[in-house]
Amino acid sequence: MADAPAERVAPVSKLVLGINAVFHDPAAALVVDGRVVAAAEEERFSRRKHGKPPVAFSTWELPEAAASWCLEHAGIHPGELDAVAYSYDPALAPEAGADVTENTWESLRTLYAKRAPLFLRTALPGLDPDVVRFVPHHVAHAASAYLAAPFDSCAVLTLDGRGESTSHLAGHVRGGELEVLAQQALPHSLGLVYESLTAHLGFKRASDEYKVMALASYGRPSYLPELREAIRATEDGGFQALAPDWGRLAPAVGDGEEWGQAHADLASSVQHRLEEVMLDLGRWLHARTGERSLAMAGGVALNCVANSRLWQEGPFEEVWVQPAAGDSGTALGAALEVSRALGDEPRPMPTAALGRGFGDGELGGWIEHAGLPFERVEDVAEEAAAALADNQVVAWFQGRSEFGPRALGHRSLLADPRDPDNLERLNEIKGREQFRPVAPMVLAERAAEIFAGGPIPSPYMLFTHRVDPAWRERIPAVVHVDGTARIQTVDRGSEPLMAAVLEAFERRTGVPVVVNTSLNTAGRPMVDDPRDALECFGSAPIDMLVLGPYVVRKPALATAAAGDSEGARVR
Repeated sequence: MADAPAERVAPVSKLVLGINAVFHDPAAALVVDGRVVAAAEEERFSRRKHGKPPVAFSTWELPEAAASWCLEHAGIHPGELDAVAYSYDPALAPEAGADVTENTWESLRTLYAKRAPLFLRTALPGLDPDVVRFVPHHVAHAASAYLAAPFDSCAVLTLDGRGESTSHLAGHVRGGELEVLAQQALPHSLGLVYESLTAHLGFKRASDEYKVMALASYGRPSYLPELREAIRATEDGGFQALAPDWGRLAPAVGDGEEWGQAHADLASSVQHRLEEVMLDLGRWLHARTGERSLAMAGGVALNCVANSRLWQEGPFEEVWVQPAAGDSGTALGAALEVSRALGDEPRPMPTAALGRGFGDGELGGWIEHAGLPFERVEDVAEEAAAALADNQVVAWFQGRSEFGPRALGHRSLLADPRDPDNLERLNEIKGREQFRPVAPMVLAERAAEIFAGGPIPSPYMLFTHRVDPAWRERIPAVVHVDGTARIQTVDRGSEPLMAAVLEAFERRTGVPVVVNTSLNTAGRPMVDDPRDALECFGSAPIDMLVLGPYVVRKPALATAAAGDSEGARVR
């Protein structure tokens, strides 16, 4: 694999840079003639998770490094851009005092957005500020789904915490044109209700909602009657959703305090009610559109349990969710929407591997700089599979990094699913709560033998599936307490190297599944560049790092590997 060259584009191309810089997860994306060329979150460069240093206004961080990288990757100067699509329209923000969720920071956010063209000119020297176009937040979310999905026409549903003045959009897409059918005005917000519960349970709001989803599996929906009164769909395609007094149902969890059964029950109740309301919204939308396909985005669309229930019990035959469904994805959606407005025909998103990649020379240079012994092996898939079969934890760094919150086999920690202790082991490595599950990776053509109750293929880890009872004892590390798993299916055509790992592991073990979780430790963004990978490998009890064609082992294992080459297998 040679060093990755810039992806040069023809000078006649239409060039659109998308920017998210208003709420959280600042990101940039580049669309050229309707084709997604690059997309990346700022956190992968700054190493600040969600772009959220400990000051409130920093959630408006401009993705300077991500935007600069996108342009550099394509060999584009800022002055050549036809448009910069900004995923927030300050003209749609409510007047001061009109929105009950508004406070001083909300007013400053809108002022910040109004001045975005000038800030962008400073961040990207040579940019003409007149090319900046504001795209409504939920239109950007919607476009990230329906313009990236493989559908000619579809229904579209977006749900999150908030946009300028709404928290939801439902629409119908035909010929690339969006007809908005319903929007929910603030303060009613399913996302904000879930965020509020997240904070009540002692987690970080707008960051740790997936932990609440995991905790819900340990509880019973015993508070569901109360929540059905407070949170419900309405007949116009919207909903009523205001956070109740959580303390009346279960006490708040403070720093250092443990979660109890009441907290798990509350999480379960809110999760169940979210699923029910999403089903109601889906049924309303299907009745209005008659479409067989649904495209989804927005932070709530990262709730894979709710997505699965909508797929299982809802009226749509196909459900496609943007892999960067959170606010980072609005950078991509805004770019696609403006590209379409300029006359291009946006093409479906072929992969989530849209971030940085590194050539073999760069990778080797970083390892040498770190002063670590390493080897270039003939077949990294076989080396990784052998280590996994020997119950080693493997850090896997290959190709371009993923856009979105899921590790999809490019920046991953891999392990053997047969050992039940590997769940606790990986959570300890990552510094995570022990109630959180890890995910299985499986070849697409083998998935239906082991997993059911969700769409297959499922390449982006956005749905949960039931694990066949015959397999639960064979792959216990990836089976959640409720008997489900959030799977990733691997297509051998688009991911031949990871497919080779799975095949080699099955030859050794008879199991066509490996554990896959993101390559990072607690509070840190997912690893993105070689330095991050080497730092993570050096600071955590990871046995092997596979960095492109190179293998780095911890010293004791390196000695064992040398012994193996002489016929003395050491476990």
